[in-house]
Amino acid sequence: MPLLRLHIHEHTATVILNRPEKRNALNRALLAELQQTFEDLHLEKRVRAVVLTGAGNVFCAGMDLGEMLETSKLPNANELWQGDAAAYRDLVEFMLRFPKPIIAAVNGPAIAGGAGLLLASDIVVAAEGATFGLPEPLRGIVAGLVAPLLTFRVGGGHAARLLLSAQTIDTAEAYRVGLFHELVNPDLLWPRATELAVQCAKCAPPALLQTKRMLNETIGEQMLVQLGAGAAASATARTTEEAREGLAAFLEKREPKWP
Repeated sequence: MPLLRLHIHEHTATVILNRPEKRNALNRALLAELQQTFEDLHLEKRVRAVVLTGAGNVFCAGMDLGEMLETSKLPNANELWQGDAAAYRDLVEFMLRFPKPIIAAVNGPAIAGGAGLLLASDIVVAAEGATFGLPEPLRGIVAGLVAPLLTFRVGGGHAARLLLSAQTIDTAEAYRVGLFHELVNPDLLWPRATELAVQCAKCAPPALLQTKRMLNETIGEQMLVQLGAGAAASATARTTEEAREGLAAFLEKREPKWP
């Protein structure tokens, strides 16, 4: 089964994370495919907007924790952590610099690294029942890359509450703080996201490019710089004993015992 599905209709491309049996978790292979797909769509002139969603009933549950735990047992784990953090940073930055609007159609939980994909999108439409959470501290790790994005999107106060409490918030609360821009019935999620994509596609491509540059590269200049520091923090946190215990506890469905 392909890790990613892509459909192009007229001026809209729909990108579907396709690991429903793993809650669309981001392993190295899926991250690489997602990066390549956005690079290809960057060059596809007929595509003027992109809808990003997940297969099944989950948008994206974040990084593949099983792969992370296995990595922690390897002698070159630190090198792999740095590579993983850099790959995720590159994807997020590419999405922010992507010249066409990206509409996230959030069909279920958007957690950890999955929350980052939502935050790297320009417009967010969520189905009733969708949730948002950054549980990294519960796993002994740090949401280093998501933190600058979250602060950029909703401000420092909301970011601190969500990052430090590690709580998952429901649809209404995510809408209240501005993470979800529209709420729709689940049956209407993809049609509404596509409708927004069609609306964006009516605009002049150079105007959309300049607008995204103004928003994400001028106003968001410091945020782009902070992504590098966030990647380093994320990679470093994964090397700790707390991270190994937190990941093991999650996969074994038990409470962690912090050293």
